[in-house]
Amino acid sequence: QVRLVESGGGSVQPGGSLRLSCRASEYAYSQYCLAWFRQAPGKEREGVASVSPGIKGTYYLGFVRGRFTISRHNANNTVTLQMNSLIPEDTAMYYCAAKPKNGGSCFPDPELYTFWGQGTQVTVSS
Repeated sequence: QVRLVESGGGSVQPGGSLRLSCRASEYAYSQYCLAWFRQAPGKEREGVASVSPGIKGTYYLGFVRGRFTISRHNANNTVTLQMNSLIPEDTAMYYCAAKPKNGGSCFPDPELYTFWGQGTQVTVSS
């Protein structure tokens, strides 16, 4: 069974930083693509970043490149999303998700990911 538990959301002023964590079940962590998505009120869910198992390849969507960093932490089966230089447009519910790699891409397309966490709210406001 794939289990994903997010933590680390909260409220921050523009320019601030937050670090989101997603603890995955052991098999999912070692074998699956892991990704972060977000959904703002009234908008569709969109991919933010993803990381491959093993070789640790990463994808970032253009609007976060250079500000956000996705990382794997083998000691506790956790994937983190370090978010710096936050702007109000980053306000959303953030979700961790997983999918079997099966030789394919780990690109964070929400249509391709099959297992989802419960989400954690990020609010950027002055």
